[in-house]
Amino acid sequence: MNDFRTGYIAVIGRPNVGKSTLINALLGQKIAAVSPKPQTTRKRQLGILTAEAYQLVFVDTPGIHNPRHKLGRFLNQEAQEALEGVDVVLWLVDASVPPTEEDKQIGQLLDNLPRRTPLVLAANKMDLVQAEALTRHLEAYQASVKKEAHVVSLSALQGKNLAELRDLLISLSPIRPPDFDEDQITDAYERDIAADLIREACLNNLRDEVPHSVGVRIDEFKERENGMVYIAATIFVERDSQKGIVIGEAGKMLKRIGSDARREIEAMGGRPVFLELRVKVLKDWRNDENALQRFGYRIKKK
Repeated sequence: MNDFRTGYIAVIGRPNVGKSTLINALLGQKIAAVSPKPQTTRKRQLGILTAEAYQLVFVDTPGIHNPRHKLGRFLNQEAQEALEGVDVVLWLVDASVPPTEEDKQIGQLLDNLPRRTPLVLAANKMDLVQAEALTRHLEAYQASVKKEAHVVSLSALQGKNLAELRDLLISLSPIRPPDFDEDQITDAYERDIAADLIREACLNNLRDEVPHSVGVRIDEFKERENGMVYIAATIFVERDSQKGIVIGEAGKMLKRIGSDARREIEAMGGRPVFLELRVKVLKDWRNDENALQRFGYRIKKK
């Protein structure tokens, strides 16, 4: 244990570049909600990878973007605060496209990192771009940040170059004992992950702006004597019209959301789940500070 390495790695990037997908792939187990839609991650969550000689603690963060409501401000605040006190910053970018304005905004943020904090530029989705364009895009990302970066190209979805990334992160982590037990893979409670998986099912089944208006509250989470877990949850939306869309004709959409979420929750916990969902309207909750606090989103005053 004299040369054991423990590193806290903040995973930062704009929405929908694959941060949660990457962390799930590195852990070999799903702990974070994933969907093709941006802003799936709303809170920081730790993903803990422990082996005989190292412990990598990944800090999954919301995507940095130009906020349009108070919830968006909270998401940016969560991501920026995750950079404080970590051992390594992993900037995940979409290798298939050149830097966007949001990427350039992140580059400026990374310029303020302490000099001693290593920066890894990880170019995801390398399988979607030809080599010449990949090189051109990488050069553009490197030019958008003044700090020198270690560069790795990868595909989180296909598992390409993940071992190379992992080995680089281990080498950049300081020598110190682990902070978590070897069998712990996240700091999130099972009920909180369940709420995220219900929201993931909403994101994957609903269209347009409706899924981003969704908030989920776990009302009851109990393990029954037969080993089944009973979960009652409320899906909140912002308008009456959205409530009708979430429920769907004859309740079909809500049943589909519940079925998808239950399957993911059962896979996470390894136990059968009875999931009961209902839908309520909480008007304009993403701009209501009291409502945001009830969902666990607290914006700090500057």
